[in-house]
Amino acid sequence: MGETAAEAAAQARRDRVFLVVVDDSAERRVALRYAALRAKKSGGRVALLRVIEPAGQVEWAGVGAMLAEERRQEAERLLSAMATEVSEITGGLPILLIREGDPRDELLALLEEDPRISILVLAAATGGSGPGPLISALAGRYAAKLAVPMTIVPGDLSEEELERVT
Repeated sequence: MGETAAEAAAQARRDRVFLVVVDDSAERRVALRYAALRAKKSGGRVALLRVIEPAGQVEWAGVGAMLAEERRQEAERLLSAMATEVSEITGGLPILLIREGDPRDELLALLEEDPRISILVLAAATGGSGPGPLISALAGRYAAKLAVPMTIVPGDLSEEELERVT
């Protein structure tokens, strides 16, 4: 039997995935909480992306492999801690993604490859130097390459403000 309109709408909400790029900025926590609150209130999920630097030229291959493994383990620890916070808010487990390369390029490739992702959530830098390099690139030169809508959250929103706007 075919789906009713209500069933189709409910499925679309469940399939909504809010992607947060986990970088080293102070604002990442605001983006994470915004995405988790939106997912909770809309019945969606959160995906967390951590992009690690590729292994550079190292004189000994073993050292390069060890450094790459350390970066990966560090990324896994960070995502695990953030996944706990997402789970506490949403009641569900987030999708954890680790990629290696340039953050902008890997983000754009992921958005092109993964049809589950519906919304990109980024938090703007709070200093006076602009919104941050990733937002600047995605809102400017690379805007046409975005495969999903992008939500830019002010990086200095308080917990109360986050609750109000989600």
